[in-house]
Amino acid sequence: MDTEAQPTERDRSSRPSASEGTTSEAAGSEDRSRFALVSRVGSWVPGGRITLTLLVCLLFLLLLSTFVLRPFQIPSGSMEQGLRIGDRVLVNKLAYRFGAVPQRGDIVVFDGTGYFGHADYIKRVVGVGGDRVVCCDREGRIQVNGRPVDESGFLYPGDSPSTVPFDVVVPGGTLFVLGDHRSDSSDSRDHLGSPGGGMIPVGDVVGRADGIIWPFGHATRLHRPDAYARVPAAGRAGAHG
Repeated sequence: MDTEAQPTERDRSSRPSASEGTTSEAAGSEDRSRFALVSRVGSWVPGGRITLTLLVCLLFLLLLSTFVLRPFQIPSGSMEQGLRIGDRVLVNKLAYRFGAVPQRGDIVVFDGTGYFGHADYIKRVVGVGGDRVVCCDREGRIQVNGRPVDESGFLYPGDSPSTVPFDVVVPGGTLFVLGDHRSDSSDSRDHLGSPGGGMIPVGDVVGRADGIIWPFGHATRLHRPDAYARVPAAGRAGAHG
């Protein structure tokens, strides 16, 4: 009688197969290789792993600033009182990608080269492509597509919507922009006779200012005001001055 113990199914399953052992060993070798590579690179850099970690973080921040978010320092008082000189805002560079476009009321940063000057500017969008923007109605309010806009919630105290009369139709693919501190802002009104008629091509918009990040005491999120919510789309209402 054969008394040799036969392996049970549990015995067979509990023993690692040759392929499992090979896979586990390969994974361990790969981990060790990566660890050795990091150690080798760290040994080449002065300061070792600490310096390498800092360099990786700096590279990440550089990529973030280039493609996603960018800090922008307010250079003038043209957007007071909401944005003060020296404030730093965070510009969302993906806001108008993937089919999205600037909306009335957005605060945008744009490259003014060839239109305003060789610099980046920050203004509020008042009109988009197809809009008719008129200043002003009998109560001194700007009209967009025949609808008066109450800008009192963000205009600089004591400023009127505009002391310069205008009646413009915004070409497609461009923006009509104004500063909130109208008496201290060089904007679309001042460049109506310049190349481009004071309009900013949407393609020159760097991004949307989404919040103030410095100084901390003034930090806040920037929201699109409700003042433009009732403005009809271009062509749906007869504009009048």
